[in-house]
Amino acid sequence: MASYKHRKRRGGQAAPGDDTAAWLYGTHPVRAALANPRRKVLRLLVAAGQAAHWADADPGPEAVDRAAIEAAVGADTVHQGVAAEVAPLDQPSLTELLDHPGEADIFVVLDQVTDPHNVGAILRSAIAFGARAVITTERNAPPESGALAKAAAGALEVVPLVRVTNLARALRAIAESGVWIFGLEATGERTLAEAEPSGRCALVLGAEGAGLRRLTGEACDEIVRLPIAGAVNSLNVSNAAAVALYELVRKPHKTN
Repeated sequence: MASYKHRKRRGGQAAPGDDTAAWLYGTHPVRAALANPRRKVLRLLVAAGQAAHWADADPGPEAVDRAAIEAAVGADTVHQGVAAEVAPLDQPSLTELLDHPGEADIFVVLDQVTDPHNVGAILRSAIAFGARAVITTERNAPPESGALAKAAAGALEVVPLVRVTNLARALRAIAESGVWIFGLEATGERTLAEAEPSGRCALVLGAEGAGLRRLTGEACDEIVRLPIAGAVNSLNVSNAAAVALYELVRKPHKTN
């Protein structure tokens, strides 16, 4: 499946076929990309017979057979007869986000979560529960791709996906800006609800299996857990993110 390659764009702007571009697929991700003024859509491929539904799109749809779409996005994708080649989004830096704080910012921080479906689902939860941004690493994290955008169901175009080179250093910067950092682990002494989050918060989640790395955990103000009962001792990282984000917003934050 095509995905972004992280290198400088030739001439400062991607062109059709440029290896910095990626293919998004599926009705919702493609319409969200077309509606996003920050997203440059390079080509729009539409299965023959569906072009009329995309007649107002810019760029105009190219009517092709489904084999042409599958050649671009992969034969095993649920593309719904539409795919768009897009240039990468220009995302804000962490410094830009921290320099313009809100009253009750929530940041989601991912420590080497590599599955694009999980990252996409976390973006979807982030938009549902009002998170300011999802922060991940340059390495050991999935690039923007069709799979990620499909799982995000349009959230990739709305919620900033900010990449940092050193997560421990980024967490220190987040803490210094007045954000309280919760690391989510089954070993936490208190649940997230018992910790009574208030004000600006960051929620840090680790990869499935490995959990939070040592330096990541040490950079958190507190390690907390979810109240999981029964034989299951953990949740999929995207499910855990959704539950934790709901806990953060289910009642008004107290002011610090």
